[in-house]
Amino acid sequence: MRRRSDQRVLKKATNLSTNSDLSEKTARLKAKISATREKALEEKFAESEAEQWQRENSNAIKAYNDAVAEHGCFAEKYKTF
Repeated sequence: MRRRSDQRVLKKATNLSTNSDLSEKTARLKAKISATREKALEEKFAESEAEQWQRENSNAIKAYNDAVAEHGCFAEKYKTF
């Protein structure tokens, strides 16, 4: 998955509270909380954008699927599989 945020943008400090058990486990794993949080946020934003795109294009998707159901796929008679 490609990173969606611009890596050239300056980082901004934020106040983050974390469950103490998770903090201890993170320390034992030597994981980077900031990097993990950024990745999780990027994935959440990508998921949200995909859902929004699907909602905005649902009529076109339905129309396309209906056309394929009625007329078949473009060049279907030429496929060899």
